[in-house]
Amino acid sequence: MAASSSLPHHVPTALTLLFILVSATTTNGSIGVNYGTVADDLPPPGEVARFLLQSTVINRVRIFDPNPELIQAFAHTGIQLTVTVPNDQIPRLANLSFAQQWIKSYIQPYFPATNLVRILVGNEVLSTGNRLLIGTLVPAMQTLHAALAGASLDRRIQISTPHSLGILSASTPPSAGKFHGGYDVHILKPLLGFLRSTNSPFMINPYPFFGCSEETLDYALFRPNLGFLDPNTRIRYTNMLDAQLDAVFSAMKSLGFGDLEIVIAETGWPSKGEPSQIGAGQENAAQYNRNLMRHVNSGDGTPLMPNRTFETYIFSLFNEDLKPGPTCERNFGLFGPDLTPAYDVGILRPTVSTAVAARQYCNAAALLSSSVAILLLTMGN
Repeated sequence: MAASSSLPHHVPTALTLLFILVSATTTNGSIGVNYGTVADDLPPPGEVARFLLQSTVINRVRIFDPNPELIQAFAHTGIQLTVTVPNDQIPRLANLSFAQQWIKSYIQPYFPATNLVRILVGNEVLSTGNRLLIGTLVPAMQTLHAALAGASLDRRIQISTPHSLGILSASTPPSAGKFHGGYDVHILKPLLGFLRSTNSPFMINPYPFFGCSEETLDYALFRPNLGFLDPNTRIRYTNMLDAQLDAVFSAMKSLGFGDLEIVIAETGWPSKGEPSQIGAGQENAAQYNRNLMRHVNSGDGTPLMPNRTFETYIFSLFNEDLKPGPTCERNFGLFGPDLTPAYDVGILRPTVSTAVAARQYCNAAALLSSSVAILLLTMGN
């Protein structure tokens, strides 16, 4: 048989393939990201800040310590920056003179050039079980706010602290969510009162990855599933994140603080994990984060908090190769050290997405061309 001079009708054209690739790499809305630095292969902070500004839709960043180099890197970018106070500094911040010096050292030299919007006092403090840290958490937040007020920054910069879901003694069903006894009245009620008085959000770190099983993987990934029926409200939940957020809301409401804003300080999905860990992998990580962005920006809210969006910070910007613990802890990153996407999640700006897609197209086209050439040679023989 003579070889045909035209390609088979099912071979995609260059324009079609490029359109498919570009469509897959862009999304609407904005998102925040956690920028951890427990690694030895990361690019310089200035390069990271420029990349986020020019190439992504990320407009909010959280850093885990008041590193002056990191804070300075975001100057004149407009990106909203949240700075975290390490847990071990919390007791000292309960002292006003130390809090004032902390503000003078880490905030005033960089504001307003760097758009500092929030200071987080520790991370998941209640889950540490450390009595000194827990007992000084709210006093430290109050004192740090007083130091901000003394510098006339209290209306520009908020104070809060993120919590793990471990603060809940009950989370199922979501309508029955409750805080742990002892912490609820003595720690969380004063903390919530402080947040209300300063117009600051309650911050939570929900991770459906750590709460799912093989049977609930679709539920955790926002994929079609049978859902979970709350017997008290008769509401059917179709994703785990909504159930986790509503459990927190129910616990807050039971203490009289259902009016406070909830911010998702951390959430994410690892692209690699231990063989025994259900769902860890690149495809699931891409799907979770893509669906997460769509959901929190949709305005749908949750069943108990309808018609709202959620300020959200994905964990994390990079894989952190020096973090201890299981494999998954080092593999939550959205980007590699060379700033190329670890997987497509839709956070690159359209022009950048087009360039990335074009490179992907060139690679695909080269492979396709080789395959077609082999096919034609085979047909010619």
